[in-house]
Amino acid sequence: MTDTSTASPRTPSPSAPGAAGPGTPLGTLGLFTVLLGAALPLIDFFIVNVALPSIERDLAAGPALLELVVGGYGVAYAVLLVLGGRVGDTLGRRRLFLVGMAAFGVTSLACGLAPTAWTLVAARVAQGAASALMLPQVLATIQATTEGPRRARAMSLYGATAGLSMVAGQILGGVLVAADVAGTGWRAVFLVNVPVVVLGLVLGVRAVPETRSARPAAVDVPGTLLLALSLVSLLLPLTEGRAAGWPAWTWFSLACFPLAAVSFYLVERRADRRGRTPLVPPSLLGLVSLRRGLAVVLPFSVGFSGFMFVLAVVFQRELRMGPVAAGLALVPMAVAFFGASLAGPRLVGRYGTRVVSAGGVLQAAGIALLLVTLRHGPQQPGPAVLAPGVALAGLGQGLQLPVLMRLMLSDVPAERAGVGGGVMITAQQSALALGVATLGGLFLALAPAVGSRDAVSVTLLAQLALIALTVLLSLRLPRMR
Repeated sequence: MTDTSTASPRTPSPSAPGAAGPGTPLGTLGLFTVLLGAALPLIDFFIVNVALPSIERDLAAGPALLELVVGGYGVAYAVLLVLGGRVGDTLGRRRLFLVGMAAFGVTSLACGLAPTAWTLVAARVAQGAASALMLPQVLATIQATTEGPRRARAMSLYGATAGLSMVAGQILGGVLVAADVAGTGWRAVFLVNVPVVVLGLVLGVRAVPETRSARPAAVDVPGTLLLALSLVSLLLPLTEGRAAGWPAWTWFSLACFPLAAVSFYLVERRADRRGRTPLVPPSLLGLVSLRRGLAVVLPFSVGFSGFMFVLAVVFQRELRMGPVAAGLALVPMAVAFFGASLAGPRLVGRYGTRVVSAGGVLQAAGIALLLVTLRHGPQQPGPAVLAPGVALAGLGQGLQLPVLMRLMLSDVPAERAGVGGGVMITAQQSALALGVATLGGLFLALAPAVGSRDAVSVTLLAQLALIALTVLLSLRLPRMR
């Protein structure tokens, strides 16, 4: 399969005076800038986990409110991603990237200064919405301004950035909370975003070219509302239900999910048949590369986020590590992931998408080694004892995620790059939230009854089942070069 979604170079669009045309190359500084924008939302999804105990003490927040601090961000982020991609296709991707980044900085400041738990929840929801404006523009810009080996390298770096951001979020969160910079405590995990955003805005104005769809479409209001209802009815009860004690509204919401999802599909299909442009064109899901790639990335992301959440809890609760030590224990994973991501394009050129299958096998070996270490190793193994399993798991993950992201967007037309990127990231973000809710919920439910060691064993076995599923599904991925 060849990459077919790059627009050919052309002169600045007359509809956007002074903007670079869709084919204007993305330079090294521009690529660094958009990858910085990609890192911020993913870091903030994970960075707050280690700060929750401090937030609970400082703001007198109960478990339900703490779940909203995490879940409110994730739900708002997932719900608005596709819409953010559509608006960027229409109004200009650099413009939306800069607006989203500025809003992310403002809402991060609001989080860091929040006087009450409910204020923090509201600021986190707004921060998730800002992320949804910014992140789809990253993939769309890469898709519209690179081609061939440059696109392969850029997508590999994006995949490396995505994976490293998830790991780095927990490492950075632990360091900032433990450092208590200027007495800010947990607030530093949000305030640190502000200077980074200022740097990103300066670089974005100078280095990121403007692109937009050659055939912009109006916002699909019914599709947007039904997609929002579908995602909220699924993600909100799963992220909030356990802490709230599974009240009646959570079951009613889950019952509404299949109805909302089917209604969304029917409305989008009817709009497509009548010649209108739906929010998620069914023809996009007709692309084999996108459809089969999504089938693999969903169980992969569920397992990844659940794994990261459970490790954070086990390292600190069962192994008695402090926040910094728990973060340092993940460094081998980050290093291995980054190395595998950089090697990905060369390996794909030689072995194609079988690299994804091999990555799944390596990831399973790492999880199995970690399981044996936790079950039969020292009572409280340190980072050095855990390093082989953690590193092997990171190596396998790094061979999967960047390749899958490149594959899923390889056949998306340039004029639909924002929508395609939004669909991919929405699926990934929803799966990340599901992973914390399902695997994380499984661990937290079992731990009081059977103990943390047995609970983590069951959870890791469940993840091994998910990895087996990803390997089987990866065998059906189309060829790519």
